[in-house]
Amino acid sequence: MAYELKTKKTDDSVASFLNKIEDEQKRKDCFTIVDIMQELTGFDAKMWGAAIVGFGSYHYKYASGHEGDMCLVGFSPRKANITLYLSGYIVQSPSIMEGLGKFKTGKGCLYINKLSDVNMDKFRDIIQRSIDKGREHAES
Repeated sequence: MAYELKTKKTDDSVASFLNKIEDEQKRKDCFTIVDIMQELTGFDAKMWGAAIVGFGSYHYKYASGHEGDMCLVGFSPRKANITLYLSGYIVQSPSIMEGLGKFKTGKGCLYINKLSDVNMDKFRDIIQRSIDKGREHAES
């Protein structure tokens, strides 16, 4: 039985999804992130699965043979924070993350509570680096 990807690009409305966010500041922050990611990637926002807003895409293939498509960069407004899906290389590089402000990281995720907690120039730089790394990965 072949593995079926759960996170696929859909035709659902990004604006409708984001407008359902109850917390007004989180909703505003998410629309700002849409603007930043659209500007930096050159791609329109698309829903990936039920809860990820993604931009662009790349194809990946692991040594195990598992392969699929994922957004180049994206984010999801979660209850506890805003989760940004970025290159694991970027997120795991302390020197790149230095000066960002208040955040946490996971394997390939950056977690922020609100945009006012981070340095916006550094935030944009990290997103751009992740886009560049993703494009490099997609071309290899």
